[in-house]
Amino acid sequence: MITFLKKGLLTTVQDLGRTGYQRFGMPVCGAMDPFALELGNILVGNLRGEAALEATVLGPTIRFDTTEIFAVTGGDFAPTLNGEPIEINRAYRAAAGDTLALPLAKSGARAYIAFAGGLDLEEVMGSRSTFLKGGIGGLSGRPVQDGSEIRLRAPVDDLPDLEDRYVPADLLPAYGNAVEVRFTYGPQEDLFSAAGKRTFASHPYTLSDRCDRMGFRLNGPAVELAPGCDGNIISDGICFGAIQITDGQPIVMMADRQTTGGYPKLGCVIAADLPLLAQLKAGDKVRFRPVSVAAAQAVYRRQQKILDKLEKRFALRPPDPAEEPPLCGRFLIHVNGVEYDIYLEEQYDA
Repeated sequence: MITFLKKGLLTTVQDLGRTGYQRFGMPVCGAMDPFALELGNILVGNLRGEAALEATVLGPTIRFDTTEIFAVTGGDFAPTLNGEPIEINRAYRAAAGDTLALPLAKSGARAYIAFAGGLDLEEVMGSRSTFLKGGIGGLSGRPVQDGSEIRLRAPVDDLPDLEDRYVPADLLPAYGNAVEVRFTYGPQEDLFSAAGKRTFASHPYTLSDRCDRMGFRLNGPAVELAPGCDGNIISDGICFGAIQITDGQPIVMMADRQTTGGYPKLGCVIAADLPLLAQLKAGDKVRFRPVSVAAAQAVYRRQQKILDKLEKRFALRPPDPAEEPPLCGRFLIHVNGVEYDIYLEEQYDA
């Protein structure tokens, strides 16, 4: 079990989200920085999508009530174990009675604490992610509070080569407080003027204090609509990273976004750069650079290969060459009212 001596500013349970239910109006939720979540789970020997704690800006103080392996990833909150500094992106062993503290973030906005064996919390629609507005998932849909307790599902007191379970900085996203993120145009880019698109892609924007897990409001030069466009559309689906323009200003839709919306979307931040955006705080700067869909896919594959290689490196058993190749992706596709569960596998030449 772990006990929260201090709750932090906003600490919730998150995994990779509640997929397959957006058509019913259920948001996906999940980690704001999926790369950091997966990295933490890999370090402690979990499946990559296992639920962990997401801390925002000011982290919690946690007492371990049993020996456990854990890792802190994402933003640098200068974590300490029993008052002694520890590194982020490295696995550690905590003994029963030890205290982990994540003070105010030195850099970044969100840290993830992964626990070997996972958290013993009920799944709702296949996910343990906390949906704050809906009041489901995690700890009954709420952030953790002072005195909250969470049981560990299968505590692990040791892992092979524990001292070697760390990730060098050159494999991590280039987090910062002034970042460039790439985006693809669409689905309503035709509703914006050429001048409006140039403005968006050539000026910095500042993250306002009106930002949360649902969306990031940005301040900067107004993005002009096409002549005759009033900025309203028939509501359609919204994905993670969708760039919605409201009253000339961008709002990037984040993990807890609504499932549909009626404002035009100029484009979408590519999946591989969402971690850079998720680690920004109010007042930080961001520039947007357009890329092709093919380029976005290539960047995403490179990022996933980093995680694949780390997963193999820290595997609890050597890979069996006779086994099927690892899954590269899973997609739920709906065609004419029929749901298809599609798995993609990477093929290797002999």
